[in-house]
Amino acid sequence: MVKASAASFTGVFTALVTPMRAGDGGPVVDDAGLARLVEVQVAAGVQGLVACGTTGEAATLTAEEQARVVRVVVEAAAGRVPVLAGVGSPSTTTSLSLGKAALSVGATGLLAVTPYYNRPPQEGLFQHFAALCSLGAPIVLYNVPGRTGCDLLPETVARLVERPEIVALKEASGSVLRMQSLSRLVGQRLSLLSGEDALNFPLYAVGTSGTVSVLSNVAPKATVEVWNRFANGQHAEALALHQRLVPLCDLLFCEPNPIPAKSALHMMGQMDSLLRLPLVPMTAAGQSRLRAELFALGLLS
Repeated sequence: MVKASAASFTGVFTALVTPMRAGDGGPVVDDAGLARLVEVQVAAGVQGLVACGTTGEAATLTAEEQARVVRVVVEAAAGRVPVLAGVGSPSTTTSLSLGKAALSVGATGLLAVTPYYNRPPQEGLFQHFAALCSLGAPIVLYNVPGRTGCDLLPETVARLVERPEIVALKEASGSVLRMQSLSRLVGQRLSLLSGEDALNFPLYAVGTSGTVSVLSNVAPKATVEVWNRFANGQHAEALALHQRLVPLCDLLFCEPNPIPAKSALHMMGQMDSLLRLPLVPMTAAGQSRLRAELFALGLLS
């Protein structure tokens, strides 16, 4: 079943927020708003989309809602870019179920974060991802130890790349040295993707093939331009633009993601800023700083 290779997972993949609207029992998924967001992203030139990741508030969505979100994104993308579906869970059984559902509605592949909270050892991580390979779909590993409480070590990644289903790794440890080590160890067999927008350029320089980006929700054209310039050898120009974007990157994480991203998109008139508990609206002070930066970048007028 595996059809996509590591080469298919390069460039900017936007980790989509999940737009919501007011419902009788609280915020509900806004299908129309999500389809509009996908259209904006594709028009801006992103190379791929991720549905139901951390940024998409997957932890607050039911399994049925997650499948629906993936279906809406797949239908809106209409084959123009690949769509990855997040299958994060502390339970391998649940991840498998989420993966089957996502693939049944047309996902290109799966973004699989390390199981969180229960902190499995490296052998447990290996067996978890090996089990997901049984689905026969392209799998992008996702390491974000600051959120999950466990760290997928390079040596375990090296074992996993022997499986043809493992095509990429989103590395969000925040360490350029870690990515440099991964590039030496598995860079010829795996697409390495930045998971830290503020480090995109440095990580491109040590061998990554792109980024899974929160920033590109808000500034998709600029995020794509940094990658395109770097990939085309225009390194000085890419660095200059990256440095202009770093203050916005920092503000998008000054409060828990995706609170600032949704607030920014609301300011830009693209969607409501509704979130599901336990996430809450951005503070007034944070909104003021964010609005000023959006003006400075020309994203608000």
